[in-house]
Amino acid sequence: MKKNIHPKLHKAVISCACGHAVEVLSTKGEKIAMEICSHCHPFYTGKQRFVDTAGRIDRFRKKYARVQH
Repeated sequence: MKKNIHPKLHKAVISCACGHAVEVLSTKGEKIAMEICSHCHPFYTGKQRFVDTAGRIDRFRKKYARVQH
């Protein structure tokens, strides 16, 4: 392996907004913040909820109401 071309690894703590934290090796730095992780993501927890901001779901249904399957 060539010398001085590889990034330095740090022991990093990745913390989520839900409070879950994991210690990993990273080239990004020592502290990394995330908004969502596998402990709070709806796909993994099975607690899905639809956030309908500005009626996006209704606009989508109106737009494609005439389209047949």
